[in-house]
Amino acid sequence: MMGYYGGFSWIGMIIHFVVTLAVIIGLVLLVAWVIRKAGSTSAAAGGQTAREIARSRYAKGEITRDEYQQILKDLDK
Repeated sequence: MMGYYGGFSWIGMIIHFVVTLAVIIGLVLLVAWVIRKAGSTSAAAGGQTAREIARSRYAKGEITRDEYQQILKDLDK
């Protein structure tokens, strides 16, 4: 009687599948989090100040003049 779990072998297989799937998803999320965290750390280590970042975003057209001026005003506080 190999694979016999007290008459509920299919329940054991389902539980095993769900746990395995949860572990795999957890590992993928953990790796994604670590990569994202490392990316943000390296950007901060690039030595750019908040003003330089705002200036760069304004130059690229990502923010408007009013937003840029508001950011500078907020940084002066």
